[in-house]
Amino acid sequence: MIVTVTPNPAVDVTYVVPALTSGTSLRVDAPGIRAGGKGVNVARVLRQDGHDALAVVTAGGTAGRDLVADLDASGLPYRAVPVGAETRRSVAIVDRAAGDTTILNEHGTALAPGELAGLHAAVAASLDGATCLVASGSLPPGAPAAFYGDLVRRAHEAGVPALVDAVGEPLLAACAAGADLVKPNRDELAATTGTSDPAVGARALLDAGARHVVVTLGGEGMLAVRAERPDAVVRARLRDGAGPLKGNPTGAGDAAVAAAAVTLSAASGAPGPDDIGDTAGDAALRALLRRAVAWSAAAVLAPLAGELAPGYRELARDVVLDPS
Repeated sequence: MIVTVTPNPAVDVTYVVPALTSGTSLRVDAPGIRAGGKGVNVARVLRQDGHDALAVVTAGGTAGRDLVADLDASGLPYRAVPVGAETRRSVAIVDRAAGDTTILNEHGTALAPGELAGLHAAVAASLDGATCLVASGSLPPGAPAAFYGDLVRRAHEAGVPALVDAVGEPLLAACAAGADLVKPNRDELAATTGTSDPAVGARALLDAGARHVVVTLGGEGMLAVRAERPDAVVRARLRDGAGPLKGNPTGAGDAAVAAAAVTLSAASGAPGPDDIGDTAGDAALRALLRRAVAWSAAAVLAPLAGELAPGYRELARDVVLDPS
């Protein structure tokens, strides 16, 4: 079972409009409304592909009740930690004419120290039998930057690999704790490391302690490095003619995280890519990227975050791998 943790979940509200024109009034169909946040999206994708997943979330206020109600309706296994703060909302406006999406993300509200401790306890209670821990998304305002690093250490104490999708100090804290894999996007990597070169930034996260780094690059695909061979950068993208894709990119990075979690979960309790030699380790990284690019592309083509469009497995045939 793969456990996902979302400290700052959201109720996702998605509108689809023929064309978005600033400063005008638009009549729209009823939006898609569902429980969201990065870890929830990861768990949904994992479940769609047939993997056992448990989503650990916080939930508070009216939006929190809506979030829990949607999780109940979806049948997605979850563990909700009640908090006093109102759960945030996220609004996505999909512009069909332009083929892009405008997203309004609320910051969320600070949690009380006891509530953060309750979230840690919920994670600890979920690790028995887990094959991977995924911690992803923004932290609530005021949460300590060490939060994700503490989760990584807790997972390792339980013998569970840990994957973190974050930015800034929380990402560096996860690296320092020895996260098995971290997945920033290009902008998050630049904000964290201060360099605009994704390969250089990825190696900086290896130097900070991460074992593997996957960087999502939007329409350019992804790149990855691993601690055993930091100079062996592997890049993956859709073949020419297969993209760029138009749709809703809200959950594309989360789909990539889900793909990486499948790889870590499969290796749990067995020799990992760092233990099985350069050739096999590079092959494992390439396989991870092939799945991650395909799933990310399929997420863009799906109407809502946390879903993969039909035919997502076949998309893997359109992935080109470029070692450099």
